[in-house]
Amino acid sequence: MQYNRRKFMGITLATAAFALVGTVTASAASVVEIKSKGTIVVGIQGDNAPWGFVNSSGTQDGFDADVATLFAKELGVKVQFQPLAVANRIPALTTGKVDILFATMAMTEERAKSIQYSKPYAANTIALYAAKADKAQAVADLAGWEIGVPKSSSQDKAVSDAVGSTATVRRFDDDAATIQALISGQVKAVGGNQFYGQRLDAAASGKYERKIEFLTTYNGVGTRLGEKDWNATVNAFIDKIKASGELAAITKKWMGIELPKFPDSVPNIPFTVN
Repeated sequence: MQYNRRKFMGITLATAAFALVGTVTASAASVVEIKSKGTIVVGIQGDNAPWGFVNSSGTQDGFDADVATLFAKELGVKVQFQPLAVANRIPALTTGKVDILFATMAMTEERAKSIQYSKPYAANTIALYAAKADKAQAVADLAGWEIGVPKSSSQDKAVSDAVGSTATVRRFDDDAATIQALISGQVKAVGGNQFYGQRLDAAASGKYERKIEFLTTYNGVGTRLGEKDWNATVNAFIDKIKASGELAAITKKWMGIELPKFPDSVPNIPFTVN
């Protein structure tokens, strides 16, 4: 089913509700140690519906939450979610504050230097969103514009690479702040994922639209470099939920689309520990 307005209203309470989701701290544990402990700490986004968000009841919800809950079930443990800002995802993993990232982690070469990606389990189209009244059919039309993006996000890289010196890229803490910057007039456009249109329409019906598509990225589960046990366990899990139809069902539930066809490889981004 399509993501609806009522659910989107829950994102406005995300920041205040973070403390209600959980405060368990991880410590770079192995898969065996996590099974023994009985709880896995999952780093996830808390303000980026429908990928990951804290709903109006203070509960972590969304596409990544559903997939991560299935993963915890596969391990036979409880799941503890830790909502993270975009720029804090990788540091939280590498310092052991979380065990794993189900956090809308688009695959980039730069990130692959710091974390180990799994096989892809989701796809995401990054595009420019602006007011319907503003003309923007090509990058040349963006001369002099200020474009907002969440800092250190896939949108940040995609927009920066695409516009070069044509426009000014302004960076904000997260998706919610980026969207608010457009609505409040701080920027003329934003670089967003495929759900920014729904979120903008929920805030200002009929005012904004998708203008220019920059690229399609693929999301992987993030684990620490060199941890073969985590990487192998996650990849086996992804293969299993693809084959069972569970991943397709979660994709349909939150995205309203069929399961995308994923590439067997992405240049310079290994899906398995060497």
